[in-house]
Amino acid sequence: MSVRNLEHLFAPKSVALVGASERPGSLGATLLHNLLAGGFKGEVWPVNPKYGELAGRRCYASVAELPAAPALAVICTPSATIPAIVRQLGERGTRAAVVLSSGMSDGRTARGRGLRQAMLDAAHPYLLRLLGPNSAGLLAPGLGLNASVATSGALPGRIAFVSQSGALMVGVLDWARTRGIGFSHFIALGDAADVDLGDVLDYLASDGATGAILLYLQDLRYARKFMSAARAAARSKPVLVLRAGREDDPLPSAASESGALARRDDVFDAAIRRAGMLRVTTTDQLFSAAETLAYARPLHGERLAIVSNGAGPGVLARDALAYGGGVGAQFSNESQARLDALLAPGWRRGNVVNLQGRAAPELYRETLEILLADPQVDALLLIQSPTATVASRDVADAIAPLVRSASKTLLSCWLGGSAVSEARAIASGARLPAYRTPEDAVAGFLQLVHYRRNQNLLMEVPPSMVGSVAPDRAAARALVREAVAGGRYLLSDPETKAILRTYGMAVVETRQAASVEEAVSAAQRIGYPVAVKILTPDVMHKSDVGGVTLDLDGDEGVRAAATRMRRRLAELFPQAKFEGYSVQAMVRRSNAHELIVGAALDAVFGPVIVFGQGGVTVEVADDHAVGLPPLNLVLARDLVDRTRVARLLAGYRNRPAANMDAVLATLVQVSRMVADIPEIVELDLNPLLADSRGAVVLDARMRLALADRSGSTLDRLAIRPYPRELEETIDWQGAPLLLRPIRPEDGPAHLAFFDALTPDDVRYRMFVRVRELQPSQLARFTQIDYDREMAFIATRPNAQGVAETLAVGRVVADPDNITAEFAVTVRSDLKGMGLGKLMMQKLIDYCRARGTREIVGEALPQNSRITGLAKRMGFTVKSTGLEGMREMRLVLQ
Repeated sequence: MSVRNLEHLFAPKSVALVGASERPGSLGATLLHNLLAGGFKGEVWPVNPKYGELAGRRCYASVAELPAAPALAVICTPSATIPAIVRQLGERGTRAAVVLSSGMSDGRTARGRGLRQAMLDAAHPYLLRLLGPNSAGLLAPGLGLNASVATSGALPGRIAFVSQSGALMVGVLDWARTRGIGFSHFIALGDAADVDLGDVLDYLASDGATGAILLYLQDLRYARKFMSAARAAARSKPVLVLRAGREDDPLPSAASESGALARRDDVFDAAIRRAGMLRVTTTDQLFSAAETLAYARPLHGERLAIVSNGAGPGVLARDALAYGGGVGAQFSNESQARLDALLAPGWRRGNVVNLQGRAAPELYRETLEILLADPQVDALLLIQSPTATVASRDVADAIAPLVRSASKTLLSCWLGGSAVSEARAIASGARLPAYRTPEDAVAGFLQLVHYRRNQNLLMEVPPSMVGSVAPDRAAARALVREAVAGGRYLLSDPETKAILRTYGMAVVETRQAASVEEAVSAAQRIGYPVAVKILTPDVMHKSDVGGVTLDLDGDEGVRAAATRMRRRLAELFPQAKFEGYSVQAMVRRSNAHELIVGAALDAVFGPVIVFGQGGVTVEVADDHAVGLPPLNLVLARDLVDRTRVARLLAGYRNRPAANMDAVLATLVQVSRMVADIPEIVELDLNPLLADSRGAVVLDARMRLALADRSGSTLDRLAIRPYPRELEETIDWQGAPLLLRPIRPEDGPAHLAFFDALTPDDVRYRMFVRVRELQPSQLARFTQIDYDREMAFIATRPNAQGVAETLAVGRVVADPDNITAEFAVTVRSDLKGMGLGKLMMQKLIDYCRARGTREIVGEALPQNSRITGLAKRMGFTVKSTGLEGMREMRLVLQ
């Protein structure tokens, strides 16, 4: 991923149009008109050997004749000419170009692939960045730049729109203009041969002119890059996604139920959620949500109060809230009493306050003030219908000042057309989201709720898994290698359970038998009653062929059942391969729930985890959710909560709640297993029986494939898991000390570490005085993207056996891995004992291994310990002139 030279692409000071034309309707003429009509302050140089002058400007015959190197080139010549033009631009000093030509967009043909690669090869030596080919161009309205084929320009604003569809550009721009929506950037990616979605997200995340990012997506190619960029961007500003083509997604071709359930759109939805972004389903929702998120205060809860001047609109909003799964606010006793004194006698109590049609503007304001002060209200929705006695404009003027002082989210709905247009404008001017219907307003609130939940996944600090069994990874890998070496890629139930046991999962006792008599012997060793199931890789649902018999309590029963199911298989599926029988101990748990936990391989995002209602009705019930590994307990809990069966697991009537710790532990261990063993492509634990006593696997199935060993086995995961290979145990002060990457579960130890620092040490680290870490700060410090940053901790058990953090070394690289910024902090009572040097050396070794060019850091002038350590380790230290700050720099490459 790289943002190198993207400033020339998105904020150029000069533009050359290669292929400019005067022919009406041509690409060159359209682009020239747009470049000149937008008010761009920089130079615009037409290039075409056919003309001496275009639009009253000199037209240059070639790139070589330009008066200077253009910051940006826009190319619309035939595809065969583009590699040579790109090379000429690179030689001249241009560092960014937009390629609108489409002739090389078909990578399926040898000619298309050849031209595309020739273009990239021409750009590479000069670090010239390319947007396209087949791009519809870009706009930067704040600069007056319209380097696109759009028929109209765009209003300036703080929304960046990134689209994989050039055709959508024209329609959305026209639609947005009629609604007064402005943009910081509007970017059509085209085929993204060089600059792709991840690069653009990285650039926009740090762009001060952009307040929100909107994405229109059709497909993705580089999941790891996208997820890293998306998670980083979503931490700094709202990112909203509209994806098309859900009906065009191919159905999974799978040998397991999990593989069949992991549909492409479900996986994409899981990725959006994991990245902390918000997904919408229509263009209208996309821009509405952008306005709502830009104006609204952060939600601290999900309870909505509704205030209306009519019963009908208020009830419509309440119904929409209930239908959408929202929560209505229940007012406190104090608020009820204050409303009783304020409103007409007999007003109907509830989460909808009806002010009646003649309510004066002051009544709106006073009612909202009462509810804004209510601790049981998290957000408010005001609905106003125009009346003959009260002007909507006056109501808007009365409540607008509340928006600036309120700490809670306030939304508004102005029912009607021209009668409320002025009120709607006043509300928007006061940064109060204004909707046209009660349903739209509630939908906007629910978008805030969903966005809050997704953001919380980035901020939650998960607890550690107390009592969890450490996986025996070596044993699991040995079993998998043995199966692959023997050509067994679809593992039977007993073989799969043997692997599950190495990860500490509870499985029912199971034995494999090759014949009827072996099945009888296996049943005798297990002890009656038993279940017998036929083993065949060619039938997914064995009950469909009579291949499952339960509650067998004697030898003759086992013998008869085994004989019968073998005969039945031969009759119904004579081509099916018979591999014997699975004999299992019967598990009788009358209150247990049948669940499915599994894994599948998505073509873009790699391994995914599936959870839902299991048993023989798994596909009919269609109650499942998909998540991306790696999972921790918080993410596993979220995965469970997105299913309907979660409510049953919580217990009802006289049925006790299931042991959720056991269910979540199973999900986390499956996540670890697919991360550790690249040969696993599909896995079913179905059913997983869960009740108050725990969770046990009844049936299991696993499909393997030869792993790609050309790169890291972790590259196939969309999110890099914990890098265990970086752990290192050393001797320090006569005892072992573990240096390892930080984990989300280190939150409590990190809080204790922070609390043990002196106020001066906190100020040296954070440059300001901080009394305590906020939850969002703690999450940011412990939940890191191992692909982009690293934080090593020095840890050991204390006298009570609890792991404690003694020192932290952190390094964050830029997207190009050129410069990495470091920080080292040692617990205040352990200074002067060599920990700082250990952590610094760990960071240096890590950055050098990653190919980072240099490490830099800043320190307050009073922090002589860190600057002295840096000097001793080869850094150059100098004053920056900014309040005496010290800059430390070490060149590695």
